[in-house]
Amino acid sequence: MSNYREIAAQGLWKNNPGLVQLLGLCPLLAVTATITNALGLGVATLLVLIGSNILVSLVRDFVPKEIRIPVFVMIIAALVTCVQLLINAYAYNLYLSLGIFLPLIVTNCVIIGRAEAFASRNSLAHSAFDGLMMGLGFTAVLVVLGASRELLGQGTLFGGADLLLGDWASVLTIHVWHVDTPFLLAMLPPGAFIGMGLLIALKNVIDSRVKARQPKAESVGVTRARITKVS
Repeated sequence: MSNYREIAAQGLWKNNPGLVQLLGLCPLLAVTATITNALGLGVATLLVLIGSNILVSLVRDFVPKEIRIPVFVMIIAALVTCVQLLINAYAYNLYLSLGIFLPLIVTNCVIIGRAEAFASRNSLAHSAFDGLMMGLGFTAVLVVLGASRELLGQGTLFGGADLLLGDWASVLTIHVWHVDTPFLLAMLPPGAFIGMGLLIALKNVIDSRVKARQPKAESVGVTRARITKVS
């Protein structure tokens, strides 16, 4: 149980792919203009991450070390193709909105990094759980960044939710305040860079305060006896 707790802590906070490892930043910064896009890409990445970790863990004893990376990339590419076709079939508008960043999941460093660093060395159950936690941590960063950018840029939350969930989800759009002209800095990639920097700074502040509250280990002094004369 302690192993699973540590894996969860690593994926969600201590070693978060977006806030600590800083991996997969290209799609993270490009498609997080709204919560809908962020959630769609996050779920797609989560599914590929879990599937790739499971398959890599299953074949790890049968793949020679010299060709392991090409094999891992082929597994990831196959899974990304399946997810891409599913989104194309059931959420076509979201498929158009995410565009080139859906197939680019193949090159996401988070996925190949976990396959090489964790799944190729651990059991099936641990690898699947690691994929789930890393995917949830990555998706959480996407959603928080997308929410802040959409709120500042358009004054709404869950705008375009029907792209992901169907026509009925249009009622989920929340108009927090009225915006005559969208705030372009928040909507464009430079705003994403600024928002990402603020999130990383906030995490560092929280970590520093948590560390400061922890009791300090008392140092145990050792007194040495010095012998100057032997009778």
